[in-house]
Amino acid sequence: MSADERPYVEEDLLPLSALQHLLFCERQCALIHIEQVWTENLFTAQGRVMHERVDQGGRESRKNIRLEFGVPLRSLRLGLSGKADMVEFHKQEDGSWLPYPVEYKRGKPKKDDWDRVQLCAQALCLEEMLGCTIASGALFYGRNRRRQAVNFDDRLRRETEKTAERLHELVRSGRTPPARYEKKCDSCSLKNLCMPKTAGAGKNVGKYLSRMLAETK
Repeated sequence: MSADERPYVEEDLLPLSALQHLLFCERQCALIHIEQVWTENLFTAQGRVMHERVDQGGRESRKNIRLEFGVPLRSLRLGLSGKADMVEFHKQEDGSWLPYPVEYKRGKPKKDDWDRVQLCAQALCLEEMLGCTIASGALFYGRNRRRQAVNFDDRLRRETEKTAERLHELVRSGRTPPARYEKKCDSCSLKNLCMPKTAGAGKNVGKYLSRMLAETK
């Protein structure tokens, strides 16, 4: 379904964070969001700790900027829901407050658009919820403790919408793409569960694990 067609309903909404999973690896995305397989490694643990503060919610004020943490997000147009780590609301000359989403990441800036698409999706949710236009936001990386500004231009918006469409198509298919080893697999928390050689092309990891557990009883 295209983002320009009828809106999704509440039960169709998928996690906004799945966009990054999809862009990183379609198989990883399917394992998490179709087969419900998940495990944690050092990288995901560090990311979880970094997000604990913002996920608690709350609000702070600093002159003409209001900070809100753990902001719930939803877009019926894109079929996504989730939570923004932090949204800065900047006071404008007319007295209105313009949202500026900020996403926290444990690592370092990436060449690919994985993080930028996730942030843009947050902005699109906020635009739909608040009836405004958001020009930019920021990614804060724990490795260098710096922000990277992100402009929500037409190219990034189109990529984000197309990624949301692909995500819904993948989940509706109910099929897990075949395993294929790449260098990025080494940093994936699902590397040992993905099992490229054992699982084989397109085999269901969840069913494989259930069968292995049954055989050990």
